Amino acid sequence: GVAAGALIGGILGNNLGKGGNAALGAAIGAAVGGGTGALIGNKMDKQAREIDQALPGADVERVGEGIHLTLKEDAVRFDTNKTTLTIQAKANLDKLIPVFNSYADTNIEIFGYTDNTGKPEYNLTLSQKRAVSVKDYLVLKGLKTSRFKTSGFGIADPIATNDTPEGRSQNRRVEFAITANDK
Repeated sequence: GVAAGALIGGILGNNLGKGGNAALGAAIGAAVGGGTGALIGNKMDKQAREIDQALPGADVERVGEGIHLTLKEDAVRFDTNKTTLTIQAKANLDKLIPVFNSYADTNIEIFGYTDNTGKPEYNLTLSQKRAVSVKDYLVLKGLKTSRFKTSGFGIADPIATNDTPEGRSQNRRVEFAITANDK
C-alpha cells in the first residue's frame, strides 16, 4: 500500500538527479502504492511524451508509475523574492494545461525550490508560496484543486552549483510529481 510505495519512492528519490530528491521520490512512491490498480504504464508513458512535446525545455522523466517533471527558471520564472508568476511562466504553464486536462485521472504534486541566497527559513516559505502560485494558476485555468498538493523545499536538493549566477538560476525551479489517482 501507501507505506510500501513511500519506501520504494524514497529509494527512487535517492536516484533522482543530483540532489538525491528523497522527498519527491517518497511522494511518487506513496501515490503509486496507494493507487494500485489505477492508470499506469502506457498511459503514463503517453502523458510524459505529450508533456515533452508541449514544453520541450522541461526535463520529463518516468519514475516508477509516475512522471517527474522539472520546470527550471527559464520555464517558470519568478522575480527575485516574488511569488507572482511572470507572463512567460503563465505562457509555459498554459502549454501544459491541455495535457493535464487530457489526464484528469492523475494527481499533481508541485514542489518549489530556491537558490541558496538569503536565509534558509525565508527560502523555505518562499518556495512553498511559489508552488502554491503555480497550483492557483492551474486551478484558475480550470484544473480541479483536488488533484493538487504543494510543498516547498527551499534550498534543498540543488541541481546545480550555487556558486555561480547560472547555477543559482537552475536551482530556482518548480518540479511536479504526476501520479495516477485512485479512480
